[in-house]
Amino acid sequence: MAWLYLAEDLDEALRAGDVTQVRGAEAKHMGVARMRVGERVQLGNGRGLVVDGELAALERDLAVVNVVGVRRVPEPKPLVTVVQALAKGGRDELAVQVATELGAAAFVPWQAKRSVSRWDQKAEKGRERWAAVAREASKQSLSAWVPEVAPLHTTASVAGLAAHGPLLVLDPLGDVSLRDALGDDPASGGVGLTLVVGPEGGIDESEFAVFEAAGARRVHLGAAVLRTSSAAPAAIAAILALSGSWDSRLRSGTES
Repeated sequence: MAWLYLAEDLDEALRAGDVTQVRGAEAKHMGVARMRVGERVQLGNGRGLVVDGELAALERDLAVVNVVGVRRVPEPKPLVTVVQALAKGGRDELAVQVATELGAAAFVPWQAKRSVSRWDQKAEKGRERWAAVAREASKQSLSAWVPEVAPLHTTASVAGLAAHGPLLVLDPLGDVSLRDALGDDPASGGVGLTLVVGPEGGIDESEFAVFEAAGARRVHLGAAVLRTSSAAPAAIAAILALSGSWDSRLRSGTES
């Protein structure tokens, strides 16, 4: 199986038979991986463009790739945005990592009332750290799409996301299951779907009130009470299973 390396500046006009270059950190990573001339390699721009190629030359910070084929992979459905509360001990980053591997479309960091972790004046650095985690997880999972990471949100701004589609707040005491909340067509119901995951101490009742006033629903994933790091991945896996959307995201698409 070919490695995937991200090169955001990939030329959209590339075709089979062309030659392209990768410079900087990704080329260095090829060297660290001990790639050899002639090995298969996949390049992606993180926005659906995928180049299948063979490594033609590799120097310290420059890789030359012969293009074998080019594919444009549609964004996977259903589209799931994860609102993840800040959590201590790297549990929020673990949630981002695993949810990316499972196909999350975007992440929204949330400063919840009970979040032990506080970004405060380091909000942009925190966002960049999550973005780096999502980027590496996309490479590992051979995903043609890298999730966007939004700026830090307040409870009020999270509630505002309900204007763009269903807002489902994961709550072990919720009165409706995720299956029932998705309805008879989980695939279409998941388009624009936003999942809200609370911190270690749970979501405060005042926050639930704000979300419900915006039209959110409190949903459960069964009898188990999951950690903040595992709730979103579990929910995404359930959505993919219910919608029949387990797919080979990178290996599909339109070739040119």
